[in-house]
Amino acid sequence: MLEVDNLSVRYGSIAALRGISLCVDSGEIVALIGVNGAGKSTTIMTIAGVLRPAEGGIRFKGESIVGNTPEDIVRQGITLVPEGRRIFPRLTVEENLRLGAAIRSDRAQIQQDIAEMYERFPVLGERSKQLGGTLSGGEQQQLAIARGLMSRPALLMLDEPSLGLAPLLVDGIFELIAKLHETGVTILLVEQNVERTLEISDRVYLLETGRVKFDGTAEELRERVDIVGSYLGGPA
Repeated sequence: MLEVDNLSVRYGSIAALRGISLCVDSGEIVALIGVNGAGKSTTIMTIAGVLRPAEGGIRFKGESIVGNTPEDIVRQGITLVPEGRRIFPRLTVEENLRLGAAIRSDRAQIQQDIAEMYERFPVLGERSKQLGGTLSGGEQQQLAIARGLMSRPALLMLDEPSLGLAPLLVDGIFELIAKLHETGVTILLVEQNVERTLEISDRVYLLETGRVKFDGTAEELRERVDIVGSYLGGPA
């Protein structure tokens, strides 16, 4: 579904990505892990069209998307749920969801999809008329993911969905991601919580200073790499 080939990205004179290659097949959860500054968020922001690569290619469903605008990339089927949730705090839950469907014109189906989001995320249904800024951190993260799903993406990219959440809420977010996977949603996940990420991912890419240090299944990664000791500096 997604192929990233020899991707390089620079911030001025600083090389953020140095020839990264990866792929995501339909129905998979693929994770990017590594320390802060390894290039994880830069990778998915480049895929989303927010950043432009200096070199390399990105193909989605066989077509190049390099140079396309973020809106065009959403229309092609890739949605990014950014780090920090970034919901609209002064809009209601339902208004946030409708903004997630801004690229669509099928109004009747949009309303059906909102109803489906309320089934998937019951707390959002209970708070549909509540302002987004009054939700708890975990509820805001659910809203951010639901808003992302409203564009009906073929590929959902999640950037640090558990960041800043209490441990109990982190459990809920990972359970939610696993349930989305069970329904057939293809996910590219950036996460610092390595242990929980390895539990739910089909394949994992370990990034180090803008390069892919290792890729494989979670089991292969555990067997061959001291992830916690060498790369993450302690317990995940």
